[in-house]
Amino acid sequence: MFSHMRGFASLLTLSILAWSGCSKSPSDDKSDTTTAITVQLDWVAEPEHGGFYQAQAKGFFAEAGLDVTLIQGGPNAFPTQKVAAGQVQFAQADSTNTILAIGEGLPVTQVAAVFQQNPSVLMLHAENPITSFQELEGQTIMARPEWAFLPYLKKKYAIDFQLIPFNFSVSNFIADQNFIQQGFYIAEPFFIEQGGGKKPKFLYAWDAGFDSYVVLVANSEWAKNHPTQTRAFLAAYIRGWDDYLHGDPTPAHELMKTENSNNTDAFLAYSRKMIIDEKLVTGRGPDGGTAKIGQLESARFSTQIDQLESLDILKPKGKLSAEQVMTTEYLGAEIFAE
Repeated sequence: MFSHMRGFASLLTLSILAWSGCSKSPSDDKSDTTTAITVQLDWVAEPEHGGFYQAQAKGFFAEAGLDVTLIQGGPNAFPTQKVAAGQVQFAQADSTNTILAIGEGLPVTQVAAVFQQNPSVLMLHAENPITSFQELEGQTIMARPEWAFLPYLKKKYAIDFQLIPFNFSVSNFIADQNFIQQGFYIAEPFFIEQGGGKKPKFLYAWDAGFDSYVVLVANSEWAKNHPTQTRAFLAAYIRGWDDYLHGDPTPAHELMKTENSNNTDAFLAYSRKMIIDEKLVTGRGPDGGTAKIGQLESARFSTQIDQLESLDILKPKGKLSAEQVMTTEYLGAEIFAE
């Protein structure tokens, strides 16, 4: 739960860049026949990582000649920074924070989508009369202050609201019928209902035009030097998602429970169902479906860059283009040919 807590830590940038020149890759010690790949997850093992765990549990990575290690994340995982330092080859992250990291000079690129829409939302009680972003004027919201959606809201709707520090809990939300907080809507609602509350309603960031991805981030140099392995990794990962969504998720769920003892069968089933129902992996648009898994669109990255520049979060203007922050060259059309 609380997987949206993947803050962008620009204060680490200089030290990360220094480390990247001397860090040993986890794949350096493997044989010529198997490539070791380490993936830093953004949160603890949960259904948002279903593609990884299904591919691992069912041997899709191994079939591709890859020895993949999945490292659970948390509030201070700093996945993008670890990729930049060469400590891991890939990581799961938010596309907004990754664009900002690249703007700071980190040598990473976004190579595939995890979710076509980021599930970070504002949660409100169902009885709350607020139904639009404009009505947030003067409200108090508990959220991560670095969430770029917040200044975007203020600017787009000419509103202001008070922020209080995020405490990684839904207890305040359950206790206060007027409480508004940031949430990851494929996780927190389950725990709210488990705690005696009612299912909340949401204000979706993409409805305001802030349409970010959850992405796979790669070390740019490693991917460039290992294109075959990168393509094989992404193909196995996408195959894992397809199987997790449309097949039996038990292999992934059993592995997730082993990795994260807080997982229950009820939560895993709930979160997976939300991912499927909301079409987070396959996309909501008319072009959505199995073939959309993992795919990225440069136009959306261009829009994100423009938005971050307009907020003066990404400086200077014109510094980055979509082609500098993402690539589709490792996504093969043959993945679903069978």
